[in-house]
Amino acid sequence: MAKTATVVLMCGVPGSGKTSYAKILERDGFVRLSVDEEMWRLDQELAARFGSPEYFDFTVAVERQLRTWLVELMCEGRDVVVDLSFWSRQRREEYKALITAHGAAWQLVYLDVPRDELLRRLELRRLDPGPNSAPVGPAYLDKFLAGFEAPADEGETVIRP
Repeated sequence: MAKTATVVLMCGVPGSGKTSYAKILERDGFVRLSVDEEMWRLDQELAARFGSPEYFDFTVAVERQLRTWLVELMCEGRDVVVDLSFWSRQRREEYKALITAHGAAWQLVYLDVPRDELLRRLELRRLDPGPNSAPVGPAYLDKFLAGFEAPADEGETVIRP
């Protein structure tokens, strides 16, 4: 009997700790799919243009590829963690439907971190240039927070610092 894959969907705003949590799961055997890291691997210059229209187009293309890999991994019975913000309920529901349609189980992990702590973490992250160090300042964070749809009654596990 084939193993049922588990897919963990990381949910939270920039700086909430999604990548750190996903890396723990990766050490436990999960395959980690990261849009930020795949963008960096493909084109560091474009990946560094955070916030530009080209950056967002690139994000969409890379996420499409990661979804393809996600399906392949689920079909192989592999456990996967998707390191993405999942800022809207609609996006979360789309992924949950995709996962369920492929016979896998999903877990939604929401990292709920206060704004002041997010700003502290984001400032520290900027000191270590790389795929996970997008320059998210207070104004962009506030814009993201204003549009973020926190999970509620979606079967989520909430983690707070």
